[in-house]
Amino acid sequence: MFNVVSYLIFLAAASFITIDVGRRCYQAGKFYLEYLIHDKHLCLTINRILLGCYYLINLGYIAISITTWDRISSLEQVFAITAIRIGNIMLILCVLHYINIFTLYLLRKNLTIK
Repeated sequence: MFNVVSYLIFLAAASFITIDVGRRCYQAGKFYLEYLIHDKHLCLTINRILLGCYYLINLGYIAISITTWDRISSLEQVFAITAIRIGNIMLILCVLHYINIFTLYLLRKNLTIK
């Protein structure tokens, strides 16, 4: 019973965070990519690919994360385990975001040197 409650809370929170962050990064990423690449069509394509990969990685992690949970036997464990899992999702999102920004920066730097 407690596992089902924890799964539902986790799925709702993780889905909301993933979709909201993806949407915000997609919107803000347009301008950043245009600044770096100077080709609107290429920027739009890259931005869509990044969004698709972002969703696939996060949804895959969410699915795998649920399968590795132990049995939850109290309400305190529901909140503790769910908070830890949501925190992991947020950290992964942060790391992926900065990796993307750094990679695009390096690509732009290499394009301007040539």
